[in-house]
Amino acid sequence: MSSNGQLTAHNLPDAFVRRMREQLPDADAFFDALQTASPVSIRLNPAKLSAPDTPFFRDTVVSEVPWCRHAYYLDKRPVFTLDPCLHGGGYYVQEASSMFLDRILRQILPASPVRALDLCAAPGGKSTLLSAALPPDSLLVANEVIRSRAAILKENLIKWGADNIVITNSDPSEFAALPDSFDLILVDAPCSGEGMFRKDEKAVTEWSERNLLLCSERQQRILDNIWNSLKPGGYLVYSTCTYNPAENEEMLRHLLTRHDARSIAVEYPAEEAIVPTSHGYQFYPHRIQGEGFFIGVVQKQTGNTTSPTPKRSKRNTPRLPEELQRMLPPEGAWTCYVRDNIFGILPARHADFIEELEKHLHILYKGTELAEVNGRKIRLQPSLALYPYLNKEAVTCRKVDLPSALRYLKKEDITVDAPAGAWVLITYNSIGLGWGKSVGNRLNNYYPKEWRIRMNTD
Repeated sequence: MSSNGQLTAHNLPDAFVRRMREQLPDADAFFDALQTASPVSIRLNPAKLSAPDTPFFRDTVVSEVPWCRHAYYLDKRPVFTLDPCLHGGGYYVQEASSMFLDRILRQILPASPVRALDLCAAPGGKSTLLSAALPPDSLLVANEVIRSRAAILKENLIKWGADNIVITNSDPSEFAALPDSFDLILVDAPCSGEGMFRKDEKAVTEWSERNLLLCSERQQRILDNIWNSLKPGGYLVYSTCTYNPAENEEMLRHLLTRHDARSIAVEYPAEEAIVPTSHGYQFYPHRIQGEGFFIGVVQKQTGNTTSPTPKRSKRNTPRLPEELQRMLPPEGAWTCYVRDNIFGILPARHADFIEELEKHLHILYKGTELAEVNGRKIRLQPSLALYPYLNKEAVTCRKVDLPSALRYLKKEDITVDAPAGAWVLITYNSIGLGWGKSVGNRLNNYYPKEWRIRMNTD
């Protein structure tokens, strides 16, 4: 790094500098851009926030991200941890270039329901985007092979409030048992991370030409493992946060030569300054307001003749306790399940497919968990508080101010006026944060310990 902590061509790996000078006619502008601050961007959750007008950042929004719905640039990076709306899943802090996925989805997705797989999903930026962008009644399987990262993915998707999801912790090779199963597969592949150089000094120190080779070998293996799980006519979206052609163009060329696939061109206005390559699209920080990113799309032409649709199960659907039934939208679109005494709901039209997934994959979470039930005792789950379609007329709600919300999120006691013994939904800016239980003049805080704010908020 330079003396002021910024990147220059002089403190980047020599081999990387040489390649970028060959790759870019305006390489000096590229290296200059690495010395500037990274843009700050957010994407709203349309099920929870309709406009960027929360008290926390309404005065910092400067413009919309041109290629993504519900997405905005901010003029500075606030301390997002101090905004309860973030913890309630009202928005996601996401790098703008990677939001180009939304433009692609608008072009390739049908209006009818689909089944999608986000194969390398943690920490959840693209999964939350997918969950919001898929056609109604679709299903998203969000997978992460590393267990610790899968836990972060689970937390972010629960906070987002999506009920059309299954979260799995499986190796890509395990999806071979699910041929022709998905209409859309996103592979945001592990890569050398060159596009993160200006944000992450560790990415610079870990860079090596040997690592580039290891990354490309792993990416090719992932693509070969997952290809048969894509339906004929389905789309595979491949992305990385690197500039290295061997990890980008070469991976798409591998798919096109090894498998029966065709490259899909993405339509976008020329003024967006995205650089088209032979099979994909490269984002450079000196040309767009975002970080380094690559994305491309291929469509599967032919495949296996086996049907991925399992036979309808004769499962005995458990009866949902009436207290929980009142909290939900009318029954029909969802079906109930019980897992380890926890009642939950999942999309009815995908119930048989999810049952098939459970035979082959390690499932961490599915649908929306509602409550743990032991006899007559019901303990409401955090995911129900974060569920955007919760019938708030059926629960005791209490709006809190910012200091009280932060104390609650730190798992400290707060005072609310509520009937003794009542479960209380704590809300901030109309967004549910979690549950408490009224005991006299105070509230037992049921916010998950592992989610609590650990920084000083005073």
